Amino acid sequence: MPRTEISNEASTWLLQAKEILDEARRLKPGPERKELRQTAKVLREIAKREAASGSAPERDRWPRT
Repeated sequence: MPRTEISNEASTWLLQAKEILDEARRLKPGPERKELRQTAKVLREIAKREAASGSAPERDRWPRT
């Protein structure tokens, strides 16, 4: 898989992170907003690591040639 391509699994994590950030932006600054931003940061890191490792489940189903 080319490095520029993002797996479906990674893009799912990124979409969740975006939704959480959108929710955090609607909140006033404070602990709840900070927690949501931290959660989004973790989700982005998970997506980054999955994309780098190529561990998306659909990749493992195809026979290697």
